[in-house]
Amino acid sequence: MKKVAATLVLALALGLLAVGCGSSDDDSSSTAASADSCEPGQLATKVDGVLTVATDKPAYPPYFEDDDPTNGEGFESAVAYAIGKQLGYPAAKVEWTVEPFNSSYAPGPKNFDFDVNQISITPVREKAVDFSAPYYTANQAVLALKGSDAAKATTIEELKEIKFGVQIGTTSLSATEEVIDPSSKPEVFNNSTDVVTALKNGQIDAIVVDLPTALYLSAVEVPEATVTGQFSDPAGDKWGALLAKDSPLTSCVSAAIEELEASGELETLTEKWMSDAAGAPVLE
Repeated sequence: MKKVAATLVLALALGLLAVGCGSSDDDSSSTAASADSCEPGQLATKVDGVLTVATDKPAYPPYFEDDDPTNGEGFESAVAYAIGKQLGYPAAKVEWTVEPFNSSYAPGPKNFDFDVNQISITPVREKAVDFSAPYYTANQAVLALKGSDAAKATTIEELKEIKFGVQIGTTSLSATEEVIDPSSKPEVFNNSTDVVTALKNGQIDAIVVDLPTALYLSAVEVPEATVTGQFSDPAGDKWGALLAKDSPLTSCVSAAIEELEASGELETLTEKWMSDAAGAPVLE
């Protein structure tokens, strides 16, 4: 897929800083790691000398480009490689594997060192897996077909009678139920492709996804749709790298992200791939 960085915009209210995911910075596993435990290139990874990173397939822009996490293009691909470099694993020592979104935060052993897939840190998920320090914070957004009642809405109240579709297991689902509280229960789909297909086919009136995804969808996948507006997630939709519960790498990955933030590199990557979007009105 072609880059659409110029079209993919993120509200200024987000601060465009990858700060935070989960309950809070104090609650997440963001404790700085010691130099000894994070010796460059010498971590207790799944494969000795190799850093294995997971994400879902297909992998969409602006997080990945051309459905190819290995090319370093797209926000999360670039962040993953930047983390790897901080940990002493150059691009040649980073390998990718596929992990479905819903499986990533399920209890049990993992076949990856960490996963980047727009995974929101939540207290429930933190019971089963570890999260790194957050690398991004996103608002939620409503995407509707142009000319529809959902597209014309300017307030949360005007969305109450809209029939929504949302992907199962996402914070978008809980945000829809808690913030919009529609009169009819949102229709839940197994994956993002099914959600988009349902919107195109008119099975639902609108969908709720994170703002960057909504902007991408309206620009590329569903040009007949428009972003009605954005709203904040009461739980705080902060994304972190996901690791197995009690992973020995958690503190090291967190330390790498914190260093990227301190150096300004994380902000640079955020601005490159998730540029600002004042054009998406705030729904209140």
